[in-house]
Amino acid sequence: MLLLLLAAAAPTFYAGDKPRAILVSCAPLLVLAAGMTVVILVRHIDISIGSQFALCGVAAGLLARAGLPMPAVGVLTVLLGTAFGAVNGGLVAGLNLPSIVVTLATLFILREGLKWYGEGELIKDIPDSFQWFGLGQGVGQWLTVGVGVVVIVVFALGLRYLAAGRMVYAVGSDAEAARLAGIRPKRVVFGAFVLMGSLTGLAALLNSVCFPDVDPKAGEFLELQVIAAVVVGGVAISGGRGTLIGPAFGVLLLATLGPALVFLHVGAHWDKAFQGAIILLAVAVDGLTLGRRKNVATGLAKP
Repeated sequence: MLLLLLAAAAPTFYAGDKPRAILVSCAPLLVLAAGMTVVILVRHIDISIGSQFALCGVAAGLLARAGLPMPAVGVLTVLLGTAFGAVNGGLVAGLNLPSIVVTLATLFILREGLKWYGEGELIKDIPDSFQWFGLGQGVGQWLTVGVGVVVIVVFALGLRYLAAGRMVYAVGSDAEAARLAGIRPKRVVFGAFVLMGSLTGLAALLNSVCFPDVDPKAGEFLELQVIAAVVVGGVAISGGRGTLIGPAFGVLLLATLGPALVFLHVGAHWDKAFQGAIILLAVAVDGLTLGRRKNVATGLAKP
């Protein structure tokens, strides 16, 4: 509906390279949405991904500036994200701490640590071999988009057909029932956070190669956008229900929303407000739907 509205109200939105630029901006979000979907499916949340994303991006830029080859930069960036995810997962699964509290704490720790290290300055003097993976803008842009699409497809198929995917749904639906069925919920939760960290590192790499300099503020409000995309895509915030197809469209919606507001002559500052409203609306609809299902199951309402 948004794309049709733009076609009617602002046809110039589709002129030039704007659609391709939106797809390129979607690539890191698709990767993050895959990880966040898994975390939410196991009935948890990770709001530290913005800080992780920024720190991994800065690390990638520093590694490239130090002269490391691109494959090594990519591997080390993903491993750094994996380490952050393991810390969150260990605190949540190992110590039974609420994920919202743990990731809120790590969000501020990483953010303030990054401010202390670089004082918010851009990472500059990065070699040309880092930008667009050294393949040039044309090929590099489509490679970035391709990686995002591949991640979504692989994880969508994995959640649907692999035993690990079924374990994710089982733990999110009823952790105790999953335990009685032979599944170890704590391991599944820990694995979900580790996976989220790894994908955050990959997403940060995909974002960093798009610019000549790395901005340490790149991850601000990113968690809001990713959670909104996942929730509006039909993944139940209560866990156990949802697929990755919806979040993929949710990413496209939210990535288009900001530029669309500009073309529709609406202040760009409304972008985050709309994202917040989308989250509230999606959660409200999910709550009403879940309540009706419970009423149907108990015979209090007609199917």
